[in-house]
Amino acid sequence: MALMPVADALAAVLDGAAGLPEEMVALDDAHGRVLARDLAALRTQPPQPMSAMDGYAVRAADVAVAPARLTVIGEIAAGRPAEQSIGPGQALRIFTGGVIPDGADTVVIQEDTVRDSDQVTVTEATRPGRHIRPAGIDFTAGEVLLRAGDRLSDRDLALAAGMNHPMLPVHRRPRVAMLATGDELVMPGAALGPGQIVYSNGYALRALARSEGAEVIDLGIAADTIEATRAAIARARDLGVDLLVTTGGASAGDHDLVKSSLEAEGTDIAFWKIAMRPGKPMMHGRLGPMRVIGLPGNPVSSYVCAFLFMVPLIRALCGIRESMHRRQPALLGAALTANDQREDYLRARLALRDDGQWLATPVDRQDSSLLARLSAAQALIVRPPFAPAAAAGSQCLILKLPE
Repeated sequence: MALMPVADALAAVLDGAAGLPEEMVALDDAHGRVLARDLAALRTQPPQPMSAMDGYAVRAADVAVAPARLTVIGEIAAGRPAEQSIGPGQALRIFTGGVIPDGADTVVIQEDTVRDSDQVTVTEATRPGRHIRPAGIDFTAGEVLLRAGDRLSDRDLALAAGMNHPMLPVHRRPRVAMLATGDELVMPGAALGPGQIVYSNGYALRALARSEGAEVIDLGIAADTIEATRAAIARARDLGVDLLVTTGGASAGDHDLVKSSLEAEGTDIAFWKIAMRPGKPMMHGRLGPMRVIGLPGNPVSSYVCAFLFMVPLIRALCGIRESMHRRQPALLGAALTANDQREDYLRARLALRDDGQWLATPVDRQDSSLLARLSAAQALIVRPPFAPAAAAGSQCLILKLPE
């Protein structure tokens, strides 16, 4: 099977992907979730004109010239509006958040007054509307303030609460099952036998998926047999997950059994092998409603492919409007040789120059097994197929990695 261009592979992975069905969740459970429909305010904020400062509610006509002496006829606190209105020569003591009483059209801050029993002297003239928050200055009932496809931030939750929504309509979280394969893998902390290695890929992949809003089910490590691999795939299907992510077993060796096991279970393989580095032996397909992404076993290849393909798919299933990664301009911190037919994703360190431009310097070794270099990288330098040699300081495009 010919190598598929990265753009075509990504289009295949995202084909038909859309936000999962809506569910209602409480405000405290909505952080990081994605709105399934537009959200309109159920109230006007503030519902009435309110004081922005501690001071005195007065008529502007009475304090157009200072000093001015007024009679204090009462007090207004937040949540306790005054029953009386203000007439000529009168003032009401008012605190921040207090409702502006009838007859008043300005607030004199307390720093510009001298109080003597029931008399107050205004020492600085003021104008109409000073220190008053008009009704609806924040928002009005019926105004759409949060949009379908918004991933809700902490500040969005405060806004939704202010709009008087105790529950929010969000897309269901994607359920992602992760399966590792390989007799050589042992868990961290276990004693290693001859030829064995510590299983590491899953920890990054699960964290990456969770950070994007997915619920993750760990299917563990399947032995290198068709029977064990098929059983794990069938379990994912029976659990009704939205996405199965496998690692390892995606190449063409005698012990690479994932593709044949997926096909034996009825998976329609859309592609296998991509024109990219690292990560050529990646596959994608469908097993009924369950999407499948088969990642390479090498740690860097596995992570880069998950970042480039799994993350946008999870975002699309979450209902995020813009699921694709955004490439950003940068300058090369080192010279690069000409590229071949595969699209390159070079691990790189970033430094912010004094002129505000990012300097992207490839790590010294790009081997797809080197976890230390992957951990040290903050970005991927994207080099298209057949890119010519590039000098240090020349323009490039980068994808920032999660912090």
